[in-house]
Amino acid sequence: MSRTHIEIDWTSCTGHRLCVEQLPDHITSDEWGYPLIVDTLVNTRAARRAEADCPVLALRLTASPRTPAAVPRP
Repeated sequence: MSRTHIEIDWTSCTGHRLCVEQLPDHITSDEWGYPLIVDTLVNTRAARRAEADCPVLALRLTASPRTPAAVPRP
């Protein structure tokens, strides 16, 4: 399973909660509906769907860094 880091652009987010509904194991919300990230490392397919469905495009995905064990040695 491919993993991706997810971040929130706080200048764009207006608290629609779609990301909370689509990624409930990784994002919760405060009493005003704004997201609180519990775990930034998410399934890439689910994260892309949440990113595309955000009405204000407030989600940003970045590739998960490779672990030192996965980096080829010279």
